[in-house]
Amino acid sequence: MFRIIFGLLLLLESVGAIFTGWITKTLVEPQFTFNFIGFDFLQPLSGNGMYFYYLIMGVFGFCVMIGYRYKLAIISFFLMWTATYLMQKSSYNNHYYLTALLSFLMIFQPAHNYLSIDVKRKPQLKSISVPFWTSLILMLQIGLVYFYGGIAKIYPDWLEAIPAKQFLSSKTNYLIVGGLFTKEWFHFALSYGGLFFDLLIVPLLLFRKTRIFGFALSVFFHLFNAIIFQVGIFPFLTLSFAVFFFEPKTIHNIFLKRKPFYNKNEIIPPQRKNIYYFLIGIYFTVQIVLPLRHWFIDDNVLWTEEGHRLSWRMMLRSKSGYQNFTIQNKLTYKKESIKLSNYLTNKQIGTMSTKPDMIWQFAQHLKEEYTKKGQNIAVYVKGYVSVNAKQHQPLVNDTIDIAAVKWEFFKHNKWLLPYQKKQMINP
Repeated sequence: MFRIIFGLLLLLESVGAIFTGWITKTLVEPQFTFNFIGFDFLQPLSGNGMYFYYLIMGVFGFCVMIGYRYKLAIISFFLMWTATYLMQKSSYNNHYYLTALLSFLMIFQPAHNYLSIDVKRKPQLKSISVPFWTSLILMLQIGLVYFYGGIAKIYPDWLEAIPAKQFLSSKTNYLIVGGLFTKEWFHFALSYGGLFFDLLIVPLLLFRKTRIFGFALSVFFHLFNAIIFQVGIFPFLTLSFAVFFFEPKTIHNIFLKRKPFYNKNEIIPPQRKNIYYFLIGIYFTVQIVLPLRHWFIDDNVLWTEEGHRLSWRMMLRSKSGYQNFTIQNKLTYKKESIKLSNYLTNKQIGTMSTKPDMIWQFAQHLKEEYTKKGQNIAVYVKGYVSVNAKQHQPLVNDTIDIAAVKWEFFKHNKWLLPYQKKQMINP
């Protein structure tokens, strides 16, 4: 059942990116794409290439849904989706990352051994049971998403409902509920509700006595997010995990009542089980460690963004800012101010202005562009950033040539100015 729902969501996400204009705004219109650092070789296809690319991904999603050549379809989708995920981060979303992880995990699942075209083609594949580990790893994955999502919310601004107020400030024109979005008590209800939901929803679903309540709460929470915040397939994807938390007999009676039901309680150790344990251990060790890495990097992750991605830090803060780029010819010492709109879209400018890694990437891009013109330049950046509507502070040391420094993946980039807890004068 999860395979069918997951495949449908992959299809809708891929095709939806075409018809909502997401591909046009994110991958076609920009002259320069902010890929993940180190993946510069992944660039959008020219012309209408990306539309066909996503259409093909949609076909693979459909094949996953109906179980047609499942292994080929899920492997192909994983590779294509991960490539586009690493290709751009101007429209970064946690559910893009989750989709990549789930696509990877589903490669190793025998999810096509029932209710699939593959079984029609090869009846010997048919099975009405799967090992428990196939469900367990997916339950562990979603558990980590919720756990780290909840832990990340335990910081002063969230507990004071500041992000909630910012998120809802642009949605007060909504019919019926818009008036609620101006109420302070609602901001606190949303903040603490989100915090406790993330931390408690998996335990609620695990225990039979609280499972129905947990599921009803999950439906309300995710549908609210889907309607108010328009966060793509994430609410429906997380809801689909409910099939693993309910008893198999319950799921069978809802979806497959007329089909045979597996009711044995066998213990069959998998062949090469030590290899399975080793690989699963490595995967989840990485998943546990990645969201913790910002604790080992100087300064506040809300400020530097170092360690923010891949850490389930979802809807934690609002940021605004601006950056002025100045280039200086190293031979003539002539300075020139860069007009960002000549290189970037408005969305890219807004996102880049608060993200240090994207600031660094754009500085490298400018250096490369001017090198092609035969000029050796330095790039200096000066600007201010606000976190959670607090007063703006300078983010970048404007005396350092950003184009001449290396990006530090595992430690603090020292050209970033420290976050000052005391409020500064708004420039």
